[in-house]
Parts: sequence; C-alpha cells; structure tokens
Amino acid sequence: MPPADPVHTAEPVDRGVVLVRAARRGDTLALHDLLDHLTPYISRICRPIALDDGPDATQEALVAVFTSLRSLREPEALYGWVRAISVREAVRVAKRAGRARPAELADVPERGDPHLAADIDDVLARLSPAHRAVLVLRDIEGMDEESAAALLGVPTGTAKSRLHRARQSFRKAWSA
Repeated sequence: MPPADPVHTAEPVDRGVVLVRAARRGDTLALHDLLDHLTPYISRICRPIALDDGPDATQEALVAVFTSLRSLREPEALYGWVRAISVREAVRVAKRAGRARPAELADVPERGDPHLAADIDDVLARLSPAHRAVLVLRDIEGMDEESAAALLGVPTGTAKSRLHRARQSFRKAWSA
C-alpha cells in the first residue's frame, strides 16, 4: 500500500502549513487546495469589517495571499500572516466603498421597528472600518490590544482608544 498523501491527510491545523510548503514547491493543485482551505477563514475576518463588501475583501485578500505566498518566511506563521492580509484588505475595501465615515448613531431605529435588522451586522455597519477592525480582532478573534495594534500598524494606545470608542458606540447602537 502506498504511503498516504501528506497534503490530503494532514490535521486541519497542519493542513494549511503542508499545503503552503507544497504550493511553494510549485504544486498548483496544492495552491488551489490552499486557497480553498483559507477562504472560510479569510471570509470570517473580512465580512464583519467590510460588511456588504466582505466577498470583495475576501477576494482581494485571496489574491494578495496568492501573489505574496513566496514572501511568507515561515509556513508555520501562515494564519497570522493571512489574518494580517485579510484585515488590511477588508479595511481598504471598506474605505474604498465609502464606508469610512461612521453613521450618526442617533439615526438608529427604535427597538421593535420592522426596519431594524436585529443582528450584529446592522450595528457594525454604523462603525468606521478602523473601529470594526479593532473590534473584530479583539472581541471575535480574541487578540490582545498589543497584537491587534501591531496587526493594524498603529500604536497600542491608538488601538485601545479605538476599541473603547468602538465598544461604546456598539453598546449605544445596540441598546437604542
């Protein structure tokens, strides 16, 4: 019996690393599998930041991963590297789509209004992309403020103040 193919038998956590190594050796099937493997992860990061433009941000992030794969120094750092690309692309796409200015929170519909979408996306849409990004990284991805700041390329104090303002605005909009 031939040995098992390591690309298709690796554990989920290690699968991406195995696929990166194979793709960097020129295995186009592994590259295709890698992008398929990363798509749900990238989408989970991009969607809450870029909102309706989440699919576009996901595509932009996948293109950036594809074109920059050779620059990944350590395959074991794949998910952190992909997260950084995804956040950057999601914020860029959201800003390009004209969502850079926050909505007036006073315009939030009253509770019970049939036009109010009773989900997180409605409230997130009222935050700027920078505030959504730090909120997603901290409260959804579970990163600490220092790591989120490093990923966003801002000082820790800036990330902390953005997080504070984002949480405050989120609470205000959610309870309105």
